[in-house]
Amino acid sequence: MPAGPSRFSFRLLCWLTVTVLGIAALVWWLWLSPRNGAPEYTSAEVQRATIEDNITALGTLGPLDYVDVGTQVSGQLLTLHVELGDSVEKDQLLAEIDPTLYLAQVEASKAQLANLQAQLADRQAQETLARLQAERQRNLRKLDATSQEALESANATLRSASAQIDAVKAQIRQTESSLKGDQADLDYTRIYAPMSGTVVQQLANQGQTLNANQTAPIVVQIADLSTMTVRTQVSEADISRLKPGMAAYFSTLGQPNRRWEGTLRQILPTPEVINNVVLFNALFDVPNPDGQLLPQMSAQVFFVNESAEDVLTIPVVALGKPIRDSGKPAAVQGNRFEVQVLDEQGALQARTVTIGTRNRVLAEVIDGLEEGEKVVTSGLPAASAENGRSPRRFM
Repeated sequence: MPAGPSRFSFRLLCWLTVTVLGIAALVWWLWLSPRNGAPEYTSAEVQRATIEDNITALGTLGPLDYVDVGTQVSGQLLTLHVELGDSVEKDQLLAEIDPTLYLAQVEASKAQLANLQAQLADRQAQETLARLQAERQRNLRKLDATSQEALESANATLRSASAQIDAVKAQIRQTESSLKGDQADLDYTRIYAPMSGTVVQQLANQGQTLNANQTAPIVVQIADLSTMTVRTQVSEADISRLKPGMAAYFSTLGQPNRRWEGTLRQILPTPEVINNVVLFNALFDVPNPDGQLLPQMSAQVFFVNESAEDVLTIPVVALGKPIRDSGKPAAVQGNRFEVQVLDEQGALQARTVTIGTRNRVLAEVIDGLEEGEKVVTSGLPAASAENGRSPRRFM
């Protein structure tokens, strides 16, 4: 049967074709895929840079020195001599309260004082007469020309005249004291600047009636803007890292590329709780000679815990397991790590490095690496990264 061998040959040819194509596909896949399952690595060069370990916080600007200028007397704000933003000098007239009532009180006290002084003169004249009469009665009594009763009456009249003088003098002192108070109230109707600075708030308007019976109404606020205070709110997790005297700097929303520097002055002991978050206020001062900083500006603050300039750095993600050496102090142990270095042939080498300043991104390399060397940042097999064995060659 000639048909049978032909069908067998055709089937054999098809089977051989499929087999050859499968082998070719397998070879092609093996050739183009990473050899021996070697992983792809991501690396970074050891470079020089400035590294800084800092604590960040948000802050608000305010003047270091300021004063709320109020009125100690009630009345209508007759004249306001300044406006917001005006520069004022110490003892400059700022405002005037209607002085009509206080002028009347001063005039009344002066009139009462003049009346008492006239009474004092009258009492002094009566005392002089009583003294003369008493002296005459004593002389007559020595000559037995008057009675003892008349002498005693003259002496009593003299003592009464002296007492009346003392009473009038006391009334005069009381009236003088009242006059001083009335004069002070009159003087308070003219409000002067207690310090030099800038008017940063105006809390009363001309023509407004101010009542100082309970609290002193504030007319304006004057601030010295040459030095500003940054009040920052630091979380309780970071506050233990802050110490007075440490360097601090900030930038504002309007000038994000400009940096103002200062020194941490004070950490207030009483925290604020906002949405169940405990925040502590930390204060530091900065000079403001050009007046670019204004009250209530927002600031992005950085407290410098540690910094290093122009040092070798690597990404923190390149650090492997820490190296423990029982013969060295714990502080040194915590700064030694293993990293994987990629050589020129693409092979990896385990290297021990000593790390100094570090933050969340970069770490300072004190020794163990040279500038330009490459360290692996990702792609290491878990076993190799954990045990420190050299991974396979980089493809």
